[in-house]
Amino acid sequence: MEVFRRRISLNLNLLFLLCVLLVVFHIGPIGADASNASLAQNEKPLHQCVQCGNGEEQRIANRISTNEDDKDIDIIAAYSDPSGAFRLGRVKLKDLSASWVWENSVDGNHHQPLSSQTDPLVSRTENEEKVERSVDGQPPAEDEADFSRLSSINPVKLKRRAMRMERRALRAANLIREDKEVDDQMAAAAIERSKSFDTTVKGKYSIWRRDFENPKSDSTLKLMRDQIIMAKAYANIAKSKNDTRLYNTLMKHCRESQLAIGEANSDVGLHPSALDRAKTMGHALAMAKDELYDCLTMSRKLRTMLQSTEDNVNAQKKKSAFLTQLAAKTVPKSLHCLPLHLAGDYFLKGYHLNHNIDREKTENPSLYHYAIFSDNVLATSVVVNSTVLHAKEPEKHVFHIVTDKLNFAAMRMWFLVNSPSKATIQVQNIDDFKWLNSSYCSVLRQLESARLKEYYFKANHPSSLSVGMDNLKYRNPKYLSMLNHLRFYLPEVYPKLDKILFLDDDIVVQKDLTPLWSIDLKGMVNGAVETCKESFHRFDKYLNFSNPKISENFDPNACGWAFGMNIFDLKEWRKRNMTGIYHYWQDMNEDRTLWKLGSLPPGLITFYNLTYPLDRGWHVLGLGYDPALNLTEIENAAVIHYNGNYKPWLDLAVSKYKSYWSKYVMPGNPYLQLCNISE
Repeated sequence: MEVFRRRISLNLNLLFLLCVLLVVFHIGPIGADASNASLAQNEKPLHQCVQCGNGEEQRIANRISTNEDDKDIDIIAAYSDPSGAFRLGRVKLKDLSASWVWENSVDGNHHQPLSSQTDPLVSRTENEEKVERSVDGQPPAEDEADFSRLSSINPVKLKRRAMRMERRALRAANLIREDKEVDDQMAAAAIERSKSFDTTVKGKYSIWRRDFENPKSDSTLKLMRDQIIMAKAYANIAKSKNDTRLYNTLMKHCRESQLAIGEANSDVGLHPSALDRAKTMGHALAMAKDELYDCLTMSRKLRTMLQSTEDNVNAQKKKSAFLTQLAAKTVPKSLHCLPLHLAGDYFLKGYHLNHNIDREKTENPSLYHYAIFSDNVLATSVVVNSTVLHAKEPEKHVFHIVTDKLNFAAMRMWFLVNSPSKATIQVQNIDDFKWLNSSYCSVLRQLESARLKEYYFKANHPSSLSVGMDNLKYRNPKYLSMLNHLRFYLPEVYPKLDKILFLDDDIVVQKDLTPLWSIDLKGMVNGAVETCKESFHRFDKYLNFSNPKISENFDPNACGWAFGMNIFDLKEWRKRNMTGIYHYWQDMNEDRTLWKLGSLPPGLITFYNLTYPLDRGWHVLGLGYDPALNLTEIENAAVIHYNGNYKPWLDLAVSKYKSYWSKYVMPGNPYLQLCNISE
């Protein structure tokens, strides 16, 4: 029994010793590994950077083994779970992100990240600093300190900083490129706008004043105006930089220079102190240049001023065009007075009972017949007087004058009491042409439409001043007058004639015109002087070639010609039914998409390829708008034409052309004296 007890006790002791040995062998390697890792790394625990944390309240103690190159090293982490219980966790070193860094538990310094890859920014920075130290002659002994300083910056921060620097550099480059592109675009736009400027010299600032013999008669004036422009540019730059003193100085000199210039158009009209003002302004500009000059800033400022000036010029051009059209449409008081007195005497003195007309002459095709359609008594009288005065056989010349009902009495009265010697004058009222009605005449039907009247008289119509000056001339009331379109019905008005010379009322005849009836038109209907010069006054100027109806039937480069003096072969007219062609195209243009209003565009279409070009000496145009015509050509021309707004009977007339017209006005006529009409 005693022996059995001893055996059991011995077995229990051996079992206990075996358990203890198992526990020791299990825990020992872990403790040894942890101890060796702590000694090898100088007690460097591992923790996550603050920026990369997830915000949870945790305390993590990290231990690593001595071999950092071993990708399978175990890291035991102690932490508290959400319930507060103490836990142990195991993680592989290779599974940690680059945001985990070594920390010295003694001095708290951060060392390289756990990742085996080196940060390129740190490496590049170290190399640059090494190069700088070698250039400066400094020994490389401070590399460790520099590495410690760089390694103390979190690599995530370094990367973010590098990304921010790259983004800033990229944004700055984009802004510089865009700024340069904008400057280039503005410069290109300025160059394109400058190409459209009309640089034709038409006198010195005014087309009506005399040209000075000295070509530099306004050099000081131009200098002062240029100085004012530069001073305003520098003043704006000074104001943007809060340089009040320089701004006030420049503006003061601008005002003084403006006062010195006044209303002068040349140096002769300048104030005596103008030259001193220019010198003082020059000193001020030199001072401003020293303080503020920057090429890019000045170019932008001058470009801005140029843009503003162009806008002002365009606005003034629109106003000028509107006022010119208004002045051209307005009847002067003297011209309004003349038909009133003539019409009064026509009825008071019984001239309305006189119907003596030589029918034989008015219908004789062997004579020289003229057609004049006008409501202007004075202008028509000049046409007739100048023609008869230069005619070799005035008794063979017959003038057919057609006017409206309002001016019929005055027109007939004038030629009854002032009949040119031997020539025959026939005055007709357009309202007496009963065949000329809206059922036959398409243009008359269009002129009576409410839509077309709205086009002319509605103030806020798109063709008004707010849009531009191009369409203003088409709002002249003459385009609403049937007298302007009667030229397309010559065979109906004069059924017994074979040839007729059409004359506008704003022309002056300077030679005998009878040779025109002898010209062989070679089967053409219309004989006219062509007006195209190089690319000017061709069909594309008058017709809308974006419309296929026009582009498919006409040549845009076809040469244009002018109404005003046209010899028409009425036989060919009737044979080719020219009036029917005119009606066809007028009906097509009821919505005014083929051409604007007027008689020339439909005339170009109607007589397309049926116009015989006359010698340019027969007809010189432009006296009503161009002050730079050749005076020799004017004096040698058979007919001169005041086409344009500057009619010779208006105050707008170009003074140097007015004498060609006024010498055929009879100043001694009692009616002209009564209405104060003189040369």
